Amino acid sequence: MPELTTLGALTGLAFVSGMRLYSTVLAVGLGIRFGAIHLPASLQSLEALSTMPVLIIAGVLYLVEFVADKVPWVDTLWDSVHTFIRPFGAALLGIATVGDVDPVVKTAAFLVSGSIALSSHSAKAGTRLVVNHSPEPFSNIGLSLAEDGLVVAGVWLALAHPAIALVIVLTLVAIIAWCIPKLFRLFRRSAETLRNFFALHRPGAPHVDGRRPPA
Repeated sequence: MPELTTLGALTGLAFVSGMRLYSTVLAVGLGIRFGAIHLPASLQSLEALSTMPVLIIAGVLYLVEFVADKVPWVDTLWDSVHTFIRPFGAALLGIATVGDVDPVVKTAAFLVSGSIALSSHSAKAGTRLVVNHSPEPFSNIGLSLAEDGLVVAGVWLALAHPAIALVIVLTLVAIIAWCIPKLFRLFRRSAETLRNFFALHRPGAPHVDGRRPPA
């Protein structure tokens, strides 16, 4: 069924785009260009990702992200900046996936892809925030490398087995929706901790006992 193929590819690509937008575009583009990915007729519009300008831009941005995502707290800053970029990029990728169809279908693809990407981005950012509280950097690097591999596997699954990808994505989104309130509470506590830290260490701030430091 072309509709099931398109829907599975759309949801699968949207989910991994929420984790790594640039590597998703790069993996799809390189896979198509070198024949590792063979697109069905319903997904031929994704051929645009294999053009050289798209590959160059995606490749440069991926290299920057690859480095930034391995550095504790820099990765959290990077995730914060991409809170809107990843869902919006995934939404545009969703439009590219459905191709030249009715505007209503394009709008639905835009909204569905953006929402799924926002859920996976939130889960990724929250997980990395928790890991960044660890004093050693190796867990952060290991998790980042695992995410790189997961994106490649997710791209392959979305395009080779879209029905399976659809089931997995829907399951993961349901789990993330259950976890999101806990992630928001973690974000709030972390923000309060940082605010208290900077307030305590600003010049002229009172000590814990309420006394101001000597001039």
